[in-house]
Amino acid sequence: MSPPKPHRILLDRVSSYADEAGAYLRRRRMTRRPFARVSYPGGRSTAYGAETEAGRHLFLAASELIDVACR
Repeated sequence: MSPPKPHRILLDRVSSYADEAGAYLRRRRMTRRPFARVSYPGGRSTAYGAETEAGRHLFLAASELIDVACR
């Protein structure tokens, strides 16, 4: 049996990298949750998740701003 052609080796290598990247993105999508990051003067910042009261208020305010900007 003859050795694999060079383009086959390259194709196999690129395919395996693409498969790994796809798996990484699927895993990340499952664990990712929406959050809002607020930056304060002085460099301090805080992240608020959508499940918190403050996070819900921030998401609602952002939604209203987007609606106003799209009119």
